[in-house]
Amino acid sequence: MRVPLQITSRDIDLPDSVADVIREKAQKLSVFSDQIIGCRVVVETPHRSQQKGTLYNIHIELTVPGSELVVKREPHIEILAAIRDAFDAAKRQLQDYSRRQRGEVKTHEETPCARVHTLFPEDGYGFLTTPDGREVYFHENSVIDDKFKVLKVGTEVRFAESEGDKGPQASSVVVL
Repeated sequence: MRVPLQITSRDIDLPDSVADVIREKAQKLSVFSDQIIGCRVVVETPHRSQQKGTLYNIHIELTVPGSELVVKREPHIEILAAIRDAFDAAKRQLQDYSRRQRGEVKTHEETPCARVHTLFPEDGYGFLTTPDGREVYFHENSVIDDKFKVLKVGTEVRFAESEGDKGPQASSVVVL
């Protein structure tokens, strides 16, 4: 961290042992990214509930190049548990930030398209043909929104493929 850790407490006298835990957890964040410019931690007790007692809020603001990561967690009855949960969330945000910086963005495969090639409506199944010429079996129960009855040869669909007992099969078919 280029800027020293800043710990602020509101409506609470923060024991040294708790401040030490915060320092230790903030230092461990540098394992997940060496890009942290600064870290500010706010510990507060915004409300005192008669049923639950004192609740602790932990807010963490991490400054990184081009962004600020902010963690705000739900109030917790135990201060150490609140600190642990907040720093766990900060760690996840920091890991996501680091992945984005490295260009490692998760991509979702698009669901494949196909056309209904053969239908056996009385038996409740049919076959799809994919753009690359493969045949994929499907059952009427795998057609979403009970649209098996509206299918005709040539109908375009999207499907999720799985391996069946006798080869590839569509586990869910969506009529386009």
